[in-house]
Amino acid sequence: MVTRQGALGIAICSTAFAALGRAQLKALAAEGYPLLIIPHPFGGRALDEVVAIAEALVGQIAQVACAPVTSGPAAAQAAVALEAGGRCALVEMPQDAWDFHVEAAARRWSDGLPVIAPTAERVDRMLGAMGAMAGQSAHVVASLAPGFGAATVERIAVNAVMAGCLPAHLPLLLAAVDAVADPAFNLQAVQSTTNPVTTWLIVNGPLAAELGMNAGINCLGQGNLANATLGRALRLVLQNIGGAWPGEMDRATHGQPGKFLLCCAEDEAASPWLPLHAARGLSSEHSAVTVVGASGTLNINTHAKDADALIACIAGSMMFPGSNDYHYCGEPWLILSPEHAAVFARAGLDRAAVQQRLWARSAMRAGDFAAPDFERTVSMRGAEFPDLSASTLIPPCRVPTDIGIVVAGGAGTHSVYVPTFGETRAVTRRVEV
Repeated sequence: MVTRQGALGIAICSTAFAALGRAQLKALAAEGYPLLIIPHPFGGRALDEVVAIAEALVGQIAQVACAPVTSGPAAAQAAVALEAGGRCALVEMPQDAWDFHVEAAARRWSDGLPVIAPTAERVDRMLGAMGAMAGQSAHVVASLAPGFGAATVERIAVNAVMAGCLPAHLPLLLAAVDAVADPAFNLQAVQSTTNPVTTWLIVNGPLAAELGMNAGINCLGQGNLANATLGRALRLVLQNIGGAWPGEMDRATHGQPGKFLLCCAEDEAASPWLPLHAARGLSSEHSAVTVVGASGTLNINTHAKDADALIACIAGSMMFPGSNDYHYCGEPWLILSPEHAAVFARAGLDRAAVQQRLWARSAMRAGDFAAPDFERTVSMRGAEFPDLSASTLIPPCRVPTDIGIVVAGGAGTHSVYVPTFGETRAVTRRVEV
């Protein structure tokens, strides 16, 4: 956004993101602002073509910036509207469950799967989990990008009901919403990128056991009420309040199944190390959520019983030239099965030692990147590697401790690599019960 006289602005986007640009201007109460659209894509264009596009854009910006100022929405007015929150309006909807499902999908309230009607009685029952705080239903937990909708406690509860959550799940969901709004998570980019990134929700502490969350067999799959409904509720919040509707603000090229939901607990009892939330600065006695911008999952099946061999296998699986983590200096994650965690424990390796060895072994030759991706890496990571060349070894993150590790899963010699969007950082929040 480029400001000009009178606090008016200019929005700039490419043709593929024109719908996102218009939708975001509408969400920000700025529909009267000029929208300049430039040709997409850029990746395959020659330098002279890019220069020509840039020169034409500069001319358009100058023309708009020098034009007489017309009345437009003030930023302060938009901010007031966003913070207003307020109680949710009642809407007449079909009482039949099937008809409600069809109508909710038509209104784009759902993820395409059936949802539970959020009647006033059900929402009040959900809010009852907040105890003395139940009267704070209009409190704004966060403003969620890219639509910057006000995520009030009540609006979050509405989406929790639709997803099938139980009232006891609400405090955890509120903490997750607060976490994704942290600037470090970069929700604006996560919600609107062409990357398939989704929000992976990890739960730690006593509350995970109290809610019966799955940290073992099939922990990333179907079959557990808390895992499924919490992950789905967070997605509905991001869509219905954050405004990330597919095809409009959500511009994912393909997406991924994890965009329906991706949620699990850590198996703290099976871990030889501190629980994730304790490693990230909280007390083990507290319950916590951690949100990760996950681009997908890759199964790693190895019978290696030696720590060095296991490190080599996992590190080799992390290395692929199209990874955002390498180009943007990301924060890759690993879900170690209890059996693989035990291999490291028997070798006397703590979490930090595993991170250090993985970081060193997963460095990839910059020359393995496609030429445009090499240039992108030079641009994004040049400060780390001033003399970056084709022979430079590029690790997927800046320091070893940026490799996230959790222990979860059932019996079997499988672990899971979780590459990230790159331009995102995990955020952990304590759950206030």
